[in-house]
Amino acid sequence: MEKRNMNRLRIIVPLLCLTGLLAACGTTRRQAKPASVPLAEVTLSPSDQRKLDYFFLEALRQKQKENYSEAYALMKHCQAIHPGSGAVLYELSRLYVELGQDQQAESALKKAIELTPGNFWYKQTLASYYRYKRDIPKTIAVYEDMAHQFPTRLEPLIALTELYTHTQSYEQAVQVLDRLEELDGKSEQLSMEKFRMYLLLGNREQAFTEIRSLSEEYPYDMRYKTILGDAYMNNEQPEEAYRTYQEILQEVPGYAPALLSMANYYQQTGQDSLYQLQLDTILLNDQVETTAKLNILRQFIAKAESEHMDSTQVTGLFEKVLERPQPNADIPMLYSQYLLSKGMNQQSEPILEQILRIDPENKPARLQLLSFAIHDQRLDDVIRLTTTALEYHPDALEFYYYLGLAHYQKEETDQALSVFSRGVRQISPQSDKNIASDFYSILGDLYHQKGKSAEAYAAYDSSLVYNPDNISTMNNYAYFLSVERIHLDKAEEMSYKTVKAEPNNGTYLDTYAWILFEKGRYTEARIYIDQALRNGGDSSQVVVEHCGDIYYHTGDLQKALEYWMKADEMGPDTGEGATPRPEAELKRLKQKIKLKKYIKGN
Repeated sequence: MEKRNMNRLRIIVPLLCLTGLLAACGTTRRQAKPASVPLAEVTLSPSDQRKLDYFFLEALRQKQKENYSEAYALMKHCQAIHPGSGAVLYELSRLYVELGQDQQAESALKKAIELTPGNFWYKQTLASYYRYKRDIPKTIAVYEDMAHQFPTRLEPLIALTELYTHTQSYEQAVQVLDRLEELDGKSEQLSMEKFRMYLLLGNREQAFTEIRSLSEEYPYDMRYKTILGDAYMNNEQPEEAYRTYQEILQEVPGYAPALLSMANYYQQTGQDSLYQLQLDTILLNDQVETTAKLNILRQFIAKAESEHMDSTQVTGLFEKVLERPQPNADIPMLYSQYLLSKGMNQQSEPILEQILRIDPENKPARLQLLSFAIHDQRLDDVIRLTTTALEYHPDALEFYYYLGLAHYQKEETDQALSVFSRGVRQISPQSDKNIASDFYSILGDLYHQKGKSAEAYAAYDSSLVYNPDNISTMNNYAYFLSVERIHLDKAEEMSYKTVKAEPNNGTYLDTYAWILFEKGRYTEARIYIDQALRNGGDSSQVVVEHCGDIYYHTGDLQKALEYWMKADEMGPDTGEGATPRPEAELKRLKQKIKLKKYIKGN
């Protein structure tokens, strides 16, 4: 309806001009002026043009700032300056949308199109508007008009194809696809879409004719002939499919897509032995793309799982495939994932190693191998894997972490200190704050073990900057301060937080008890050291000795002697993370027993 009205408007204007001219001819021979001039043809004076440009740009600026009311007022001023500007009306329509005035938006946009009928994008916007409003008939009408007005543009035709398919207007969809084909040439996508439309129309013969014509258009491209065979197969014509595949393989023996289609043919027709043989043929063919092989292997795994096949059938197939050179690590990765899902960790290790030979930067494979080595305490393997990993992932904190710990567990303190020092230099604002805190915490422990107290305390401070609640850091920091008898108030504050966080941790309870002891609060210290003993502290020589020291200062010499003697019998702590005790401390313990009194350390 709107299109006819617009056409009528275009006709009326010239008629009015002609009427005025005839009237003038009847009275004088002077050339008469037209009764009216189309607004779109009005030329502004330089002054008005400058005003229009200024207010138009300012309106756009306000719209960009989402000041829609201000933008609207400015754009209406632009319309007053130049009522026939399609650009002004177009922008007004968009502002109406932002202001929630849909009817005015549609009216302004249609007026903009009327004034500038050759503007493709205005009509595209109108079509999008109707589509957004779910007014499909109007959307189709606009796109049909555009397709007629802009016969070389593909966009309207593509939109019409989708709209006609959505409304199940399949005959119209085919007609539009034909127009697209005239413009853009025959293609797989268009032919397959026409094939689908013809099937929906129930015209199977025309559907297959369409695919055959595509194959005939490109006779040397076996891909299109394979598509034809697949179309037969998917539409219950297996004999035609088989004949087509065989023709392809006679022309191009070993053509991978046809081999894949033949495997599907054997599977669909229940010829299992031929299907298995075909699978081997494909999977051992170096010309077949890895993606295709992966799809086959995934399907085989799914089938094995659903039919409860023995896993050896799957592993056997993978082993045969992996005997061939691999262009990438995709198939070994799939195999390793299958083995891991079956709990076959030991069998997966050589496959993971193969992955790293193919792709040394494969982080998931390396991390999996690393987890096995850590679990089995194979420290040399941990060092090998992480050292190589840092060549490819120099900013990966986890590899520094495990490399440093492996050296530490091997009592290679200097190497461990070097690794953690390098690791903390990789910490960035994007790093995980908890991991960063742990790095500095371990670095502090290492510095303290090397007798570098200042560096240790600086590292602990850094650890608490990244994670103020790192109780492991607070415990060690507090204990070492208490041993040196410095900053005991700070030590007590930190240690108390650890006890509150883990009230049943014997180590934390011992630290807090010892800080209270060093501050002369012996009765309180005894309460916490007793709790430490009840929570595993009785297996630690240091904790048991501390217990004796505290009982001595509460006046119970007999109990103190019992604990000192028990500590001496236990021997130095050798558990994970235990720091070797200096010989002087062990001698002092024996002196306490001999002299039956507490001897203060240096």
